[in-house]
Amino acid sequence: MIRCKRVYEAATADDGCRVLVDRLWPRGCRKDSLGLDTWSREVAPSTEVRRRFAHDPAHFADFREAYRSELAARPELWWGLLEKARQGNLTLLYAARDEQLNNARVLAEFLEEELERRQPGSSPVCYADEQG
Repeated sequence: MIRCKRVYEAATADDGCRVLVDRLWPRGCRKDSLGLDTWSREVAPSTEVRRRFAHDPAHFADFREAYRSELAARPELWWGLLEKARQGNLTLLYAARDEQLNNARVLAEFLEEELERRQPGSSPVCYADEQG
């Protein structure tokens, strides 16, 4: 399961692997206070895309589209996260105030779609070659 959580929320046992997915280190947080497994700054939106968004809800749709394009172009940045999600709980940590309109939510959605896409097909047509 993939979940998103603000870095300012306490870690819990069911968080699983905790990964900070912001390009910038969150304000007021000491590294030892986050309970991080890793910081994947490379998977965060580019500085250009992040600045255009500027956390303005009116720009979120454009931000989402631009960020998803960046993710699609660089799968090597998120493959490891996909593997962690397959193995158990994955918590994407972010610092944004808006708990719905942020990069971690877009990344989680993208990863969930990738997990779904990589599942074995459920249609009988997909299994036609396996019979035999």
